[in-house]
Amino acid sequence: MKTKTCILTSSLIALAASMAQAQGGYTVFGESGTAPAPEQRFVRPVSAPYFHEDAFITSDVRAWYVKHHFYGDTIGGDLDVYALQVRLALTPSLQFVAYRDGYSKYNDTLNNHSGWNDVGVGLKWAFLQDWEQNLHLAAGVGYELSIGDRDVLQSTRSLRFWGSANKGFDRLHLGATVNYLKANDRSDGMLGNADMITAHLHADYRVSDWFSPVVEINGYFVTKEGPVGAPFSGVDAVSISGGKNEDTITGAVGAEFRPFGDYLGLRAAYETQLSNNRSLFGHRWTLSAVYEF
Repeated sequence: MKTKTCILTSSLIALAASMAQAQGGYTVFGESGTAPAPEQRFVRPVSAPYFHEDAFITSDVRAWYVKHHFYGDTIGGDLDVYALQVRLALTPSLQFVAYRDGYSKYNDTLNNHSGWNDVGVGLKWAFLQDWEQNLHLAAGVGYELSIGDRDVLQSTRSLRFWGSANKGFDRLHLGATVNYLKANDRSDGMLGNADMITAHLHADYRVSDWFSPVVEINGYFVTKEGPVGAPFSGVDAVSISGGKNEDTITGAVGAEFRPFGDYLGLRAAYETQLSNNRSLFGHRWTLSAVYEF
């Protein structure tokens, strides 16, 4: 009994010590890296939460609330999404990412629906982490499980590949992410699924230790449509097969506030459609909090 107690106590002490290592954050295997200087720290993406992935290896929890309003007669109404993401640094260069989940409420002119979203998980490998030049490159792979509810336009399966890049210039930080989404079965879900390329651009500026404005641009491009081939796309909000000629480009303006320090970021962003067809996206508000440990 004493031996088991000693082993358990030693394990807990080792775990606590690993979490308190170097201010670079918790890492499951190996030592965490040294924390970057404050002006080198990037704001995590504030829009397109399911597909906009930066190139950093962190351990954090991100809570999201999205209030989305669809324009037009083809698809209208409001969508509320509540989600929680988890990222865990397995090693200093490898990260587990639970990037898609949550609960949605969709209200249109005829019906009110609510249900669970699909779940997406993956691994990210940061193959370049140059803090001297503040240049970071990463690649990842993920899979979306069709365990969501069809009533809120979920229940689709897709394989995801992505690449991410981030470059800092003192207090100015730039980022880009490109995803390729391969539908497992384009007849999945209520309105089908499609192969898609998404692209995301990010810029933030550290005005002070507690405030950074953020600008982001997101693009969604259907490469192979599903059986429905609808003249609109659900982008990252819902699973709709979309049409090949109905690209969606949006712009988001927001900010991050850090009243308690860099480990906790409180963010908000307003996003609207930049492409011509207003029936596709509409506009949305995104609120989120990021806690790094």
